[in-house]
Amino acid sequence: MREFEEQGKTAMLVALENENIGLIAVADILKENSREAVETLKKMGVEVVMITGDNALTAGAIATEVGITRVLAEVLPEDKANAIKKLQEEGKLVGMVGDGINDAPALIQSDVGIAMGTGTDVAMESAKIVLIKSDPRDVVAALKLSRLTIKKIKQNLLWAFGYNTIGIPIAAGILYPFFDRVLITPELAAAFMALSSVSVTTNSLLMKRSKIK
Repeated sequence: MREFEEQGKTAMLVALENENIGLIAVADILKENSREAVETLKKMGVEVVMITGDNALTAGAIATEVGITRVLAEVLPEDKANAIKKLQEEGKLVGMVGDGINDAPALIQSDVGIAMGTGTDVAMESAKIVLIKSDPRDVVAALKLSRLTIKKIKQNLLWAFGYNTIGIPIAAGILYPFFDRVLITPELAAAFMALSSVSVTTNSLLMKRSKIK
């Protein structure tokens, strides 16, 4: 039984009355790109934690295989949300990835719940993000896309505030006494405002050129 568990399998005893007569081992097949996804997340500065109901020995074997160092094992389904809450109490922003019915409370408790598209309906309803496929690398892509989106928002806000900080005083006539009575006509003001909107939109459209996978 221990040998199976050290291999990442869950061992179940078969008994007849008071006598053990057999041993059955079952195991989840690791997704092909799980280790790659975990390694990429680590490089991005994300701490990866495994939360599972499996026993500690089995969970440790699986975690070692994919490169996860922190494991919360033997967590009952109703306690998964509490495990997420404890991580949040450590001051962490928690993104929970799950696909089962038992994951639904944890997905709700997390700051960002991410459900696999091949998971249960309950999990997908509980999550804020639903991945179309069940490829773990899509979790990485979702994180990269969100970071890129926030970056673009900050760039656009900086540009808009800077543009208006300079433009509003000019439109109010601050240059009028100094540069041959320079005034911004309504037509020119409209053109400047359109230019601001076009520049922000163009900067946002540049996201299409970014590679997130």
